[in-house]
Amino acid sequence: MFKVFDFDKTLFLVTVILVLGGTIMVYSSSAIVAEEKFGNSFYFLINHIIGLILGFAILFLVIKIKYPFYKSPIFVYFFFLISIFLIILSLISPPINQAHRWIRFFGLSFQSSELAKISIVLLFAYHLDKKREKLHDFLSLSLPLVALLIVSLLVIRQPDLGTTAILIFIGGLMLFIGGARLRHLISLNLIFIPILIISILKTSYQLKRLTYFLNPEQDPFGKGFQIIQSLIAIGSGGILGKGMGESTQKLFFLPYGYTDFIFPIIGEELGLVGAVTVLVLFFVFLWRGIAISRKAPDLCSQLVSAGLTFLIVTQALINISMTLGLLPPKGIPLPFISFGRSSLVCNLFIVGIILNISQRKVVKKLKK
Repeated sequence: MFKVFDFDKTLFLVTVILVLGGTIMVYSSSAIVAEEKFGNSFYFLINHIIGLILGFAILFLVIKIKYPFYKSPIFVYFFFLISIFLIILSLISPPINQAHRWIRFFGLSFQSSELAKISIVLLFAYHLDKKREKLHDFLSLSLPLVALLIVSLLVIRQPDLGTTAILIFIGGLMLFIGGARLRHLISLNLIFIPILIISILKTSYQLKRLTYFLNPEQDPFGKGFQIIQSLIAIGSGGILGKGMGESTQKLFFLPYGYTDFIFPIIGEELGLVGAVTVLVLFFVFLWRGIAISRKAPDLCSQLVSAGLTFLIVTQALINISMTLGLLPPKGIPLPFISFGRSSLVCNLFIVGIILNISQRKVVKKLKK
């Protein structure tokens, strides 16, 4: 049974709070940089709001779709092929910051791998549902695994090892929650983990990034500069922070303070209270996403909801761990909060799918 707008209000409210808080922090962390680069302190805020409007328009459109489109093979395969096409298009497009991660159209840029993350979740959910009786046979999973391999190799070429690692992790997680056997998960690791290791070993700057992550003091004004400044920002905020807009690290000390490293600015301006609040909101998001998955009327809906929920929360935890020096910097934005139209639009699309599933209720048959 489908009830329009009878969606999970808690998940929606958490998303709105994260997005509104993120919008405020994008302006706070980017105004000075925007004024310096573009002569307009509202430059990044305006672009963020454009993504916000488009993202919420897609979210409400998806919420109203009665047909479970995420289960349709036509939609699943078409969405995957579009993702592949956009990644290939980005690879042949002019590089931005020495990477082929974006494509430009009508003066706007879009990060192609954002759609690939969603497509992998949908593809795995569809096949795990269709092959639920044959999960003991590894060949039954060959199509989604080959699809994951293709996407991973293309994303590595951009290069984007952070997104590749997320794709592999989400693929393995989908197998686990879908009921695949342990030996299948081990096989997945044996196939994909060497790809990441070889890619790191072949790229000198990735090795240097890993080295300086382990000991940033080796190059405090070079490769270790960003993580050191991030920790200074978080540590200087104290319990209550310096106050909104009072960050000093955003004054050209902390690179990418409005994108990948926006969490330290939150810690500096809003203190431990603000940082913990962000963590709590993401854990509430995880709780509601899992609850929606458990109540979903069929296996495919359960897998889609769980997979997309973990996709959002995993990226959040990776980003926060990265800014705390627990993981090497990988260019993973903080969902709903970091500046980035591609990420914001795709994440709101994800929330739309999860909320769409939350409107689908199991019809209980009356006993005669």
